[in-house]
Parts: sequence; C-alpha cells; structure tokens
Amino acid sequence: MHEQLFRFERLVINRQRGIFDNIKYFPQVMRLYIKYLRHLEDDFSPLRGNALEGMVEFIERTSPHFYLVLSGEEVCGFFCLEHLIGSPNKIHSAEVVTCFDRKYWGVFTKCAGRIFEDFCFNVLGLCKLKALIYPDNSRVKAILRACGFKKEAGLKAETRKDGRLQDIDVYSVINKEKLCN
Repeated sequence: MHEQLFRFERLVINRQRGIFDNIKYFPQVMRLYIKYLRHLEDDFSPLRGNALEGMVEFIERTSPHFYLVLSGEEVCGFFCLEHLIGSPNKIHSAEVVTCFDRKYWGVFTKCAGRIFEDFCFNVLGLCKLKALIYPDNSRVKAILRACGFKKEAGLKAETRKDGRLQDIDVYSVINKEKLCN
C-alpha cells in the first residue's frame, strides 16, 4: 500500500570526484537534520556547531548508501548505512541511521523501514543490520521492532551528550532468509 506513496533515491556527495546526485533535495535533508540533531549527534561529533559542513560530510561519508525517502518531490526522511563490515564486493553488515519528518511518523515510517530492510537484505545482500540509538528514542525503537530488530545490548556511558554521560542501545536483525555463512 505505502510503497506506491514513496520511493527511494540515493543522495550522493563526492566533492573529490565532483559527483553530486539528487543534490536538489539537500535543503530538505538539511532541514530534517537540524530539526532532529539531538537524536543524530553526540558531544563528539567532529563538526558539532557547524551543521552545514557536518551534514555534507555525513552524506559524503555514507555515500553511496544515503537513501532519500521521497513522496513526489518531498523528502519524507532518509535511511543511510554506515560502519560497513565486509568487502567492497560483499557487505556483511552495516549500521542503519534514519530520520523522518514528524508528519510521516507511525505506520508510514514502519512500512518504509520494512521495505528498506528488504532492500538491504535482498538487493544489497547484507546479512545483518544494526542500529545504535539513545534509550529514550521511543519512535525509532518502534520502527526497529516493527522491522524485527531485537535489542542486543545496552552500552552504559557509551558517549557524552550535552555534557553528560549517555547510554546507547544496540538493536539488530539478521537476514534469516539468506545463508550468511
């Protein structure tokens, strides 16, 4: 049902090679990033305080695995993969990061999450997806649970946020339909 309401497209920034795909969506992505910065960064983010350069570097670092979720020309949100494990020819696992505009929270984000998970497993061939989130981020937890993610661990005092120690929860899902040996 929802898959006809949205589509995925890559946003690519590679300043060194001069590659900029779907850059017209960057202002909408930047707006989301600034709005939900408190859920996306900690005190150790290298460009904290410089949101523009921070977002450009984040997209560049995760390219070509930064995926826009679009409805028409509107950016509903994004998914990206970082901290890839494996080789360039075969990615074994990756950490997924997501951010959606508030008006898409709920059934829409859960549906998009399931479709993105299927894409990661069936198209990209990943064996495992993981997500690191702040324990109080109940919205992302709901998306992860709807996609079959299970809590793997709670990392105490893993980082600092707003000058205070911050716990991190680790969630993951394994591609059970594929033999990941």
